[in-house]
Amino acid sequence: MRYRRAGVPGASYFFTVNLAERSRGLLVDHADVLRAVIRAVRSRHPFRIDAMVVLPDHLHAIWTMPKDDKDFSTRWMLIKSGFSRRLPAGERRNRSRAGKGERGIWQRRFWEHLIRDEKDYERHVDYIHHNPVKHGYVATPVDWPHSSIHRFIAQGIVSPDWAEGDRHETDNEYGER
Repeated sequence: MRYRRAGVPGASYFFTVNLAERSRGLLVDHADVLRAVIRAVRSRHPFRIDAMVVLPDHLHAIWTMPKDDKDFSTRWMLIKSGFSRRLPAGERRNRSRAGKGERGIWQRRFWEHLIRDEKDYERHVDYIHHNPVKHGYVATPVDWPHSSIHRFIAQGIVSPDWAEGDRHETDNEYGER
């Protein structure tokens, strides 16, 4: 089955990508591996990471694609497969995955949203940076080490106390479960 995905060259997209076993903390346990795989994929298939947060069982990111390119699906496939190949086997695999020789680390699909305008972009960046607080990992966004909020602070885009004491939306419109 072929999935319909937004396809606008040069656009910005918000993504949610989940582990298959949501109880595992592979993404933060192996954050250096994930970082190296993303760097390798970006060197061959460029894109800009505007914002990103890596949590134990899922990640959110906003990417901006090159002006004549819309193929984010290949990039995610390369990231997911590259990460999986670098981890020791041991995860549960259903019969379908085992029959296809697939690992059972990632959910097969991912969720994407084409960013519509500046307000939509800002809302998704805020969601990314606030996500570790939403899930109860930290009290403030700056306390989470696997977040682009640290780059935003270093560049003076937000202050270190951004969102302290704020109540953010916790609805489920961003592809999380």
